[in-house]
Amino acid sequence: MIDVNNSPGASGSEPSNDTSATRKNTTELVKATLARRYAAEKRFRFYGIFAIAASLLFLAVLLTSIFIKGLPAFTATKVQLEVTLDTELLGIDATANEDAIRAANYAAVIKKAMRERFPDATKRKQKKELDRLMSTGAEYDIARRVQENPNLLGQTVTLWLQADDELDALIKSGVDLTKPDAISTRMSDQQIAWANQFKETGEVKTGFNTAFFTNGDSREPEQAGIRAALTGSAFTLLVTFLLSFPIAVAAAIYLEEFAPQNRWTDIIEVNINNLAAVPSIVFGLLGLAVFINFMHLPRSAPIVGGLVLSLMTLPTIIIASRASLKAVPPSIREAATGLGASPQQVVWHHVLPLAMPGILTGTIIGLAQALGETAPLLMIGMVAFIVDIPTSITDASTVLPVQVFLWADSPERAFVERTSAAIIVLLGFLVAMNAVAVLLRKKFERRW
Repeated sequence: MIDVNNSPGASGSEPSNDTSATRKNTTELVKATLARRYAAEKRFRFYGIFAIAASLLFLAVLLTSIFIKGLPAFTATKVQLEVTLDTELLGIDATANEDAIRAANYAAVIKKAMRERFPDATKRKQKKELDRLMSTGAEYDIARRVQENPNLLGQTVTLWLQADDELDALIKSGVDLTKPDAISTRMSDQQIAWANQFKETGEVKTGFNTAFFTNGDSREPEQAGIRAALTGSAFTLLVTFLLSFPIAVAAAIYLEEFAPQNRWTDIIEVNINNLAAVPSIVFGLLGLAVFINFMHLPRSAPIVGGLVLSLMTLPTIIIASRASLKAVPPSIREAATGLGASPQQVVWHHVLPLAMPGILTGTIIGLAQALGETAPLLMIGMVAFIVDIPTSITDASTVLPVQVFLWADSPERAFVERTSAAIIVLLGFLVAMNAVAVLLRKKFERRW
């Protein structure tokens, strides 16, 4: 007979020492592996948090630097002067027409007013330094007032006139003007002393700089504004939208709803995806070769800029529109077809309205990208010095990113403020456009 109690497989038998050791080693190995895996996960989580924190820190430093440098440009310094509008100095009389009033010698009356305010400036060098305290924009301020009210001719009026950029920076810095040796400026000690007299008597003030939003570009920093660039950007984006939106939406509808799946449509889709990754300067070269050199369209005009940016934004809008059309459930199409709607009616009456929020979002994002482009517009000549405000899409103009580029290359210190201020305005437009895209999506989006 076989002894069951002594058999190796008996349930009551104790496990061997080798088996217990193997299990113990396996458990310790698993625990060690788990510890290493948990440590690796913690390190990975730390690296991710560190990367996000570093990115946010760099962004905060960048934005802080831009705002610190740019905020002073939104204010301007003005000086109070008693100006005698002497018709002999101006070279006009009460019967002068508007053109003669505009061309009068206002610089002479400003110089006379300054020398009457500071009679101690007797030497030629002192007079030149005194004249440099006032901006040439002060002449235009007086001219506008006389044009509005010609009865001012021959009278003595008290006016707040625009100060020079160096005096403007000095006043806005808030430094102690009684210690000229501790001030970093290109102004002389005598000019600082005159500025201190203005400040002590309350004849200098700092207020909102409306000229920054109403003037075009200028060689003088205190007169430079962004109105021409804003108008040029508006015309360029208008052309871009009117061209790219209908073409891109039509192309997306055809490719997604009607185009047969064959080799040709595959080639078109691949090319559209590749065009979205082409560097923007390539589109600028294309615009230079086709629209300017071949079609002879006006150089540095919003119509050419709009055409170039349309080519650049078409792939983005097409891809976004196709994704929005594809997101509409097939049951919508099937239900409309079952009720007797034609394929065109299915698309126009049912699919497109439901996909429109996503299409508009993609369009706004594409236009926001176009708003910040510089390289393609530099290639078609929109880097010109533009003082006049453009009135149509064929007038010579510039855009806001190119204006930033131009001011950043200027040697005057005051243009640093204008550059940062223009960047703030540009960022404001970009944030607003993206916010509109988000709001449109949330307002019209439907979930199934």
